[in-house]
Amino acid sequence: MNKQIHKVLIANRGEIAVRIIRACHDLGLQTVAVYSEADIEALHVLHADEAICIGEPPSKLSYLKTATLLSACEITGADAIHPGYGFLSENAGFASICESCGLNFIGPSSETISLLGDKADAKATARKAGCPVIPGSQGIVTDLDDAFEEIKKIGFPVFIKAVAGGGGKGIRIAHNEQEFRKQFLAARSEAEVSFGNPDVYLEKMIVNPRHIEVQVLGDKYGNVIHLGERDCTIQRRRQKLIEEAPGPVLTEKIRKELGKAAVAVVKAAGYYSAGTVEFLLDADHNFYFMEVNTRIQVEHTVTEELTGVDLVVEQIRIARGEKLRFTQEDIKFTGHVIQFRINAENPAQNFLPSPGKLEYYLPPGGPHVRVDSACYSGCVIPPTYDSLAAKLIVKGGSREEAIARAKRALREFHIGGIYSTIPFHLYMLEDKNFIEGTYNLNYIDSLVEEGCDFRLEN
Repeated sequence: MNKQIHKVLIANRGEIAVRIIRACHDLGLQTVAVYSEADIEALHVLHADEAICIGEPPSKLSYLKTATLLSACEITGADAIHPGYGFLSENAGFASICESCGLNFIGPSSETISLLGDKADAKATARKAGCPVIPGSQGIVTDLDDAFEEIKKIGFPVFIKAVAGGGGKGIRIAHNEQEFRKQFLAARSEAEVSFGNPDVYLEKMIVNPRHIEVQVLGDKYGNVIHLGERDCTIQRRRQKLIEEAPGPVLTEKIRKELGKAAVAVVKAAGYYSAGTVEFLLDADHNFYFMEVNTRIQVEHTVTEELTGVDLVVEQIRIARGEKLRFTQEDIKFTGHVIQFRINAENPAQNFLPSPGKLEYYLPPGGPHVRVDSACYSGCVIPPTYDSLAAKLIVKGGSREEAIARAKRALREFHIGGIYSTIPFHLYMLEDKNFIEGTYNLNYIDSLVEEGCDFRLEN
């Protein structure tokens, strides 16, 4: 089962491409960066051993072009592909083509991606594994008559979710029958346009939940462990902004149950590589399976700092057929870790994207402060891609210490030429509900609706 890897092509850009290149170099592997015309001066291009242009700035003309990526592998002699997150990372067809071309896809098998990428099949897998699932339809719902039969069982409010959705996209909410008729048709149309698949399913809406996810690692021999949870409840428009571990409201009993459930789900799916099992936690601390992300997560850094395990290195080791180097008992959790997403957005204008040239970029430093970024003074954040500029990760002996360290690090973080979410994060660190942990998944959106501009008063 062992398959040697000598040269890895990173089918991605930005900070995650830089992160993967560093892991490859730590393992003594050669790297190939790919870049669009917009990214010709990007940091991942500078750090890689080789770099090759793959097309015009739009993703569909560059980072999403399978044929071009495969050609880049052939030209450079790359024998493995790491997809990072986003783009083609959870595309079962891309993984399958890599496999058929003899390329080592650094991630789970195409069959597993397909199984867990279908939200209805993933839910069925979780149910079979004995994991609590959100009440909803047993599979896809094709018409209004079927939909209303399901709603009789679960009641309003309901989520209408695209089977092929992800990243907070492809979700509609209905609170009554009239609203449902409108949203159901809109959801199917949106799913067809966005994902090429109109199928949707229904889920009972859990009111004011928290978003908890569990990091897992599995090898090709059936060994699976979890590396604890992350609380990702601070979101706007279902896009994460702050992630932390351990979860500030979890008891040890629930924490153990979550880890056990996550392992059971991925084992049932025959999963290997790094992955994340996502849950909703209700006000009574009941948890429900949502989905499995079959890739490395943006917030994987939180778990790395909490456990000392390099998740990207482990991904590569697993891909080349090595057994897990850890048992569950080997995983130790120390301190408290918080990650802040520094996006090129204006929090005072409803997080309006703010692409442009960075006149200066001065990241913070000091003990227990980590910054993952592809930015530097003078670089350009193009409007074509995700607005993530950097990830600030801080660690403390306690949550209180981590918050204090985060305040210092954020005050040291200076970015000129664009707006960023730094003021938002500084605001949140003074927010009573954040400090006490008394917030839910809708908290930031409610603050936006109330007109909060996330600027601290002098």
